[in-house]
Amino acid sequence: MNAFMKFVLLVLCAVLAVKFLPEMFAFGCLLAATLLGLAVLGLPLLAAACAALLALVVLLAPLWLPVLLIVGLVALIRRLSRGSAARAA
Repeated sequence: MNAFMKFVLLVLCAVLAVKFLPEMFAFGCLLAATLLGLAVLGLPLLAAACAALLALVVLLAPLWLPVLLIVGLVALIRRLSRGSAARAA
C-alpha cells in the first residue's frame, strides 16, 4: 500500500474516532455507573441471597437430614460388610 493510501486511512480513522467520541464517552460513563451500582448493591444482595439459602436449608432440614442419615448408615454397613468379607477370605 502506498504512503498516500496509508495517510488517507489514518485521517479517516481519526475522523471516525472524533465523530464517535461522545458516544464512547457516554458508554464509558454508563459502564462505570453500572459497575459502581453493582459494587454498592452487590454486597447486600449477596448477603440476602445467603440468608435465603440458609433459610431454605433450615426449612428443608426435616427432609434431607433423615435421607442423609440413611445414606450414611448404608455406606457404613457396606464398608463394614466388605471388611468382614475380606477377612473371611
